[in-house]
Amino acid sequence: MSNFPSSFDKDALLKCARGDLFGAGNAQLPEPPMLMMDRITDVSADGGANGKGHLKAEFDITPDLWFFACHFPGNPVMPGCLMLDGLWQLTGFNLGWRGWQGQGFALGAGEVKLSGMVTPARKMITYHVDFTRVIDRRLKMGVADGRIESDGEVLCQVKDMKVGLAAATDK
Repeated sequence: MSNFPSSFDKDALLKCARGDLFGAGNAQLPEPPMLMMDRITDVSADGGANGKGHLKAEFDITPDLWFFACHFPGNPVMPGCLMLDGLWQLTGFNLGWRGWQGQGFALGAGEVKLSGMVTPARKMITYHVDFTRVIDRRLKMGVADGRIESDGEVLCQVKDMKVGLAAATDK
C-alpha cells in the first residue's frame, strides 16, 4: 500500500507538478494551464472495477479556461485531446502514488470515444480511471480504462490507456 493519502487538493497537485511529491525524477503532473484537474478525491492500488487500482478526480469548469478562447472561437469546447490527457495524467499519478520510481510518459490508448462536450456551461467534470493491468518490472506500466462524466452524462470513454514510468535519460 502507498504511504501517501488517498485524496489530494490543488496545492498537493501543484507540489506534484514541481516534482516535490514523489521525489525528483519521479512521476510529475504538468503545471497549469496543462494541469487538467483541481483535486483527486480517491486513489487506490487495489480498488476500482477490476481490483487493480483506481482514481477519481474533479476539474472545475469556468468560462475563462484558456482553451475555450481558442477552441473554437465562437463555439468554445474543451479539446478532446485535453480530456484524454487528463486521464493519462491521472493514470501516471497513480503509478507515482504507488511509490513506483521513474518519470511518466503516455504510451498510447486502445480506443477513444467522445460522446459529449465540455462547454463553459458545465460546472465540473469527473474523471474515473480503473486499472486493468499493472506491470512492475524494469518498465513500470499501468493499463487502465477511463471515462469523463458531467451532470450524469458520459462525455468521454477510453479503453486500454497505457502509461509507463522509466528512469530519465540524457538522450
